[in-house]
Amino acid sequence: MPSKFWRGAVAYTANGRSYTVEAVEDGTVYCTADSGAETEFAESAMLTEAEWAARASKHSLQVYDRLKQSRLYAAPAAKLDRAAAVALLAKIERLTPGILDFAAFSIAARILEESGEAELAARLSIAKCRAVFEGASAETRASLLAAILGTPAEMLVNAARLGDNLMRALVEKGLAARAEEFEAFGDRPRS
Repeated sequence: MPSKFWRGAVAYTANGRSYTVEAVEDGTVYCTADSGAETEFAESAMLTEAEWAARASKHSLQVYDRLKQSRLYAAPAAKLDRAAAVALLAKIERLTPGILDFAAFSIAARILEESGEAELAARLSIAKCRAVFEGASAETRASLLAAILGTPAEMLVNAARLGDNLMRALVEKGLAARAEEFEAFGDRPRS
């Protein structure tokens, strides 16, 4: 039976390490690592680029499902008025565009870090993180945003009833410690 690998192809191990195929003989794939080290694997233990991409795509979808099930999205940390939370989220997005995307992405990265999968954060889709965020109740989203800003949720929700300048001041104060991170986040593609 012909091999699914050929000389010069890229082969992946189950843990995602890639190797360049040098030869395939009797069910053994002889490879070279990027460092130049030579190694060999059973052909059945290796994945082609297409197989690896399909597996990564499936795993990616599972990541967002796990985010939805996180304890952070389970329920709000504080009892908040739903209408006031909705008003807060709308106002804060109007005054500081991108802050809810930043919050959604930061929360997802925190969840992955807590589960020991911090390396996956670099590949997260901002749009998919935002979809997970938007799937939570307004009260939960307001609580999570308040935590990112380091402000008690009740105070932040109540401040939404006041003027724009107070809200801007609360956001600026809350983001002060993460200003560089927020600014760098603005340059990320929104895929």
